[in-house]
Amino acid sequence: MVNINGDLISLKNSKISYLNRGFQYGDAVFETIRVINSKIIFWESHYFRLMSSMRLLRMQIPMEFSPEFLEEKILELIKENKLDQKPAKVKINISRKTGGLYKPDDRGIDYILSCKKIDNPFFVLEDKFCEVELFKDHFVNSGLLSTLKTNNKIVNILASIYADENGYDNCILLNEKKSVIEFTNANIYLVKGNIIKTPPLSDGCLKGVVREKLIEIINKSEEFELKEESISPFELQKADEMFMTNAIKGIQTVSKYRKKEYNSDVAKGFIGKLNAQARLAS
Repeated sequence: MVNINGDLISLKNSKISYLNRGFQYGDAVFETIRVINSKIIFWESHYFRLMSSMRLLRMQIPMEFSPEFLEEKILELIKENKLDQKPAKVKINISRKTGGLYKPDDRGIDYILSCKKIDNPFFVLEDKFCEVELFKDHFVNSGLLSTLKTNNKIVNILASIYADENGYDNCILLNEKKSVIEFTNANIYLVKGNIIKTPPLSDGCLKGVVREKLIEIINKSEEFELKEESISPFELQKADEMFMTNAIKGIQTVSKYRKKEYNSDVAKGFIGKLNAQARLAS
């Protein structure tokens, strides 16, 4: 079952118009959320990021779109799909209403909620080999729009295909200034000694919810210093450790980039703290 504009509809009967602006123009945003045993993880951060994205795209936010309203719809959906006592991933898709060309006729929105089961109720550091490579065929433009989760993700798609075709587990994206910004589906961190670096939002990386939470954890740490600074590709092979974060997997370590192999000691130390913060925030 999915929820389309408030109506629960079976997946096989769920349809949207070919005139949908998310399909026609990429005029849409989305949010991906972990829900564990009917507890929405980091819900406040996800909600406010979604509202902020809609405002930046000049979408008209419905009056009823309160945190309580959307939470109720999410929990109703997972219960209908018998996932209320299981770990699940929920996706919220928001597109502007049909009509118009580049200039919309209506700034109101349509929404779709969907969900699927995931494997683990906790963030788990997977013990598997992960090799990554730079994607240099196309670049992500730095700036505010690139920090949003919109339907305009063609560079991420092409980088994912490149990784698949060449036997890599993920690819690192660059902006037009040739600075490292993120992985195809996650924020990036480099560890060198007691310094942890991650690109600033001004470079065009996604404004990730788990990125925000991990930054809070690192800033409270007495052992490490966080630097939000531009990262040159030359720094990748000089780092002691490289890892990534997103809302579903939490933290994932990188094993190898070109001839450089990394350890995962720092990431292992943060996974428990991230789980603890998730329990407090849910």
